[in-house]
Amino acid sequence: MTTESSSDLIPVTLLTGFLGSGKTTVLNHLVRQPELADALVIINEFGEMALDHLLVAHSTENLVMEMSSGCLCCTIRGDLVKTLHDIIWRFSRSGQYQFRRVLIETTGLADPAPIIHTLMTHPKIAPKYRLDGIVTTVDLVTGMHTLDQHREAIKQAAVADTLLLTKADLATDAQRNVLLRRLDGINPAAARWEVRNGEIGPQKVLNLGLFCAEDKTPDVARWLKEEAYSKPPSHSHHSHDHHAPAHPEHNDGHYHEHTHDHHDVNRHNDHIRAFCFSINEPIPESVLIAWLDILMDFVGSNILRIKGILNVEGQDQPLVVHGVQHIFHPPVPLPAWPGKDRRSRLVFITRDVEQDIIETIFRVLRDMLPETLENAT
Repeated sequence: MTTESSSDLIPVTLLTGFLGSGKTTVLNHLVRQPELADALVIINEFGEMALDHLLVAHSTENLVMEMSSGCLCCTIRGDLVKTLHDIIWRFSRSGQYQFRRVLIETTGLADPAPIIHTLMTHPKIAPKYRLDGIVTTVDLVTGMHTLDQHREAIKQAAVADTLLLTKADLATDAQRNVLLRRLDGINPAAARWEVRNGEIGPQKVLNLGLFCAEDKTPDVARWLKEEAYSKPPSHSHHSHDHHAPAHPEHNDGHYHEHTHDHHDVNRHNDHIRAFCFSINEPIPESVLIAWLDILMDFVGSNILRIKGILNVEGQDQPLVVHGVQHIFHPPVPLPAWPGKDRRSRLVFITRDVEQDIIETIFRVLRDMLPETLENAT
């Protein structure tokens, strides 16, 4: 099992959301902020509306623009791989990048998985970039209807690290509450922020990955958020952000904490399962590889996202793994365990794959594989 360090790679934020959910309005606000002055923005095909303050610098197959904020924008009509590869040299001066992060806005109908796969595995891209976070806009007014009608919207919400609840000024309490309960089942760990007129603090959508931007140290607890996967009603209030305000109702763009009762997460036929699986004893590497291989081969397309920290037998350092559908990023070794808890913990978001199936496959392999290997020798 190979490993690599990813703390020094260029962070990429993926901004997604269904048609009309307001992601371009959010982007228009973000690119004006000083935190994104050193960002390069890529619009993956033309969005529903244009960014409103662009100056065309030059035009090739990819339309490259300079923004009044000082950051850059590249509207691509072709291959994302070519664009990500080319910007390394196109926007460099004297061997130094002109940008320190990338923000990609997808089309409203986009499945985010192919872009994530590109960042994780493409030989020209993975050595230069790392996925920092997936931010998804969800319309508080029409979000329930969109989730009912469009499978892509469910997947966009399911894989998000942060959900931006847009058009908060237009939504009724009833619309807000029913959508929040729906999102509890689809993605219980994602931070949620209400947005008015596209206004959101950059700190709420940047630096969502494993590594802190300031000192490049891993923050496993923030990234994994395993406590969010406790089964209701084990908690009646759950916080999606450790710095969220304590008051349960904040309608000024701040975090919106909410209560919920025990409910059927599949009542709307979303088929999404979100859970955390922990393993107390160190995992033999042969068992781990066989387990993940079986999951990827047989149900990989229905495992939307996996994040985890692993205690592998014979290794002092913990390994961090991150997978989307059938693709895994190479495991990242951490310099030390982040605390006294040395259990392996894996967070799964799946479609039509029950927790019992995943746990049973692991237990069978754990019990049988070491004996099989011993007999073979």
